[in-house]
Amino acid sequence: QVQLVESGGALVQAGGSLRLSCAACGFYFPIYDMSWIRRAPGKGLEWISGIRSGGGSPGYSESVKGRFTIARDDDKNTVYLQMTKLKAGDKAVYYCTKGRSSTTYYASDADQGTQVTVAS
Repeated sequence: QVQLVESGGALVQAGGSLRLSCAACGFYFPIYDMSWIRRAPGKGLEWISGIRSGGGSPGYSESVKGRFTIARDDDKNTVYLQMTKLKAGDKAVYYCTKGRSSTTYYASDADQGTQVTVAS
């Protein structure tokens, strides 16, 4: 059974930083591309970043490019999202999913998530 457990969300001041983690189990993590997506209050799912199996080709949406960095540690079956220069508009529940891009991420993987709140 696929399990993706996100953590690291918190209340942070605008301009601050957070690092989110997503621990994976139930599938062979190293061969999967992974993504981070988010759902802001009252909005749909938004893909924000993805990374290839092996750690190559990180990609970002325009809304986070230059502020967020995705990384993975295949020894720990974990994908990370380093977030800097946080804005009020980054307030959302953040999820990790399999898949690399806005058209290939597995929306069905979005389950528990971790809440990020940015105070302005």
